[in-house]
Amino acid sequence: MLIHLIVAARPNFMKIAPLYYALKKEDWAVPIIVHTGQHYDLNMSDAFFQDLGLPEPDLHLGIGSGTHAGQTSQVMIAYEKALLERRPDLIVVVGDVNSTIACALVASKISYKPTNPSNSINHPKRPLIAHLEAGLRSFDRTMPEEINRLVTDAVADILWTPSPDADDNLIREGVIQEKIHRVGNIMIDSIEMLRQKIQKQAVYEEFGFKPGDFGLVTLHRPSNVDDPELLKQICQTLTRIAQTIPLIFPIHPRTLKNLQQNGLMSLLKQVKGLLLLKPLSYIRFMNLVFNCRFTITDSGGIQGETTYLGIPCLTIRPNTEWPITINHGTNHLCTLENLEKRVEATLAGKAAQGSTPEFWDGKTANRVVKTIKSLHPQWL
Repeated sequence: MLIHLIVAARPNFMKIAPLYYALKKEDWAVPIIVHTGQHYDLNMSDAFFQDLGLPEPDLHLGIGSGTHAGQTSQVMIAYEKALLERRPDLIVVVGDVNSTIACALVASKISYKPTNPSNSINHPKRPLIAHLEAGLRSFDRTMPEEINRLVTDAVADILWTPSPDADDNLIREGVIQEKIHRVGNIMIDSIEMLRQKIQKQAVYEEFGFKPGDFGLVTLHRPSNVDDPELLKQICQTLTRIAQTIPLIFPIHPRTLKNLQQNGLMSLLKQVKGLLLLKPLSYIRFMNLVFNCRFTITDSGGIQGETTYLGIPCLTIRPNTEWPITINHGTNHLCTLENLEKRVEATLAGKAAQGSTPEFWDGKTANRVVKTIKSLHPQWL
């Protein structure tokens, strides 16, 4: 059974790696890694392959950055060609980036021509489409990621969800129950797969910190970093927080570009207590997550990782596609007006303790493989 595993951006690598290894153990599965090239920075892409021990991608589409329309259309054109040449039985898309919706749309419309027209069994078909991390909703259609999630789930044949609320969202949208399979949060699999390597690092010591002595900042969403005035306000807020507790800020390429264009990098470089870094590899970044006092972020993935690890997470967003991290975890949605108070409460020991959601146990990839085997035994 030929299976395409689609990767594009940072969170995709951690979601695909555990599934790739689980499938490699099966004699019926031939997993193929397809990298669209949506993230082309070394530390945002190649370094993740190294950390996760993944082989070089079998296919690299080399798309790079661009507008939403440009990037999505380029992935569709390149992946259509790859589909017709490789003819996989199943494609697995993950998360909510542009490559996710692009590859799902192409696969939903493709039609394989029979290699032997005289063979009635060898009829035209398309690959089945599976969405890993399906059903998540922020209910905010101004977010490009929300559109990607909605459309991908609408065309997918198999929907692997991480939580009960994701199941409920799909059912409310009219998806039949047979398509929905709750498997848990596969990013936890990567944490457990690499826990020893992560814990052996001491990245914080390189900058003179001890565990719990610093906060960790990540910002990349257009809603936060593309508006010059809002970005300036965020920088001013971080500057004030850094006077209370040091902050480590690995800067995403998109964020760096906007900081530079708006003359804010020079301001941040002068702030005592604010350490600016280039993007980090997965293991090095997660070592900082493991040892930080709290995170300030707009990342969906970090909301889940910190919930699992029991680390306070302050999310600068009005909504989240991961409500379970608020209801059961350590996540708080914040505005710039209340972020500093949230930091103060966290430092005072008043942060939510949270609990681990069901199936967030490092065994999600195994459940995914069992689903494939149970649904399509004729392929094995």
